[in-house]
Amino acid sequence: MGIRSRAVAGVFVMLIAVQAAAGCTRGHGAPAPSEAGDPSFPGKPAKPATLEQLAARTGCKLETETKATELRQGSCKTSDGRYTMLTFVTDKAKESWLGAAKEWGGTYLIGPRWVIVGTQQNLQPFYDKVGGEIEAGDDHGGGSRHQGHTPSAS
Repeated sequence: MGIRSRAVAGVFVMLIAVQAAAGCTRGHGAPAPSEAGDPSFPGKPAKPATLEQLAARTGCKLETETKATELRQGSCKTSDGRYTMLTFVTDKAKESWLGAAKEWGGTYLIGPRWVIVGTQQNLQPFYDKVGGEIEAGDDHGGGSRHQGHTPSAS
């Protein structure tokens, strides 16, 4: 990944991190299904998909769309809530992005070369429609005294 590509990917991580932080539900005692060992969400076969295909399968029309070299990002809102979808050129690019994004918390529905970011509650219906695996980002505790997420200096 080149310097410019890393910078663009970093901006996307920050945008998603803000959404993940705003929807941080893990501090309220609701672990992600994969962490809770919930057998009803064990990881379901999923196929690679475009943003348009994911939007159609989750029942939304893309509100915004952003393109970069390694990824495409789109935002949606349905009766299940707001969420962000990302598609990646490779699984390696997806794993790199996830590694950075999970540090900010949030909940992720992950498939081959795609990720949907939202709350556990709004990702569960999508799990049935597109498959994948629901995973949670780092737990920052917080509950009602949640102060947000501060990136570490590097």
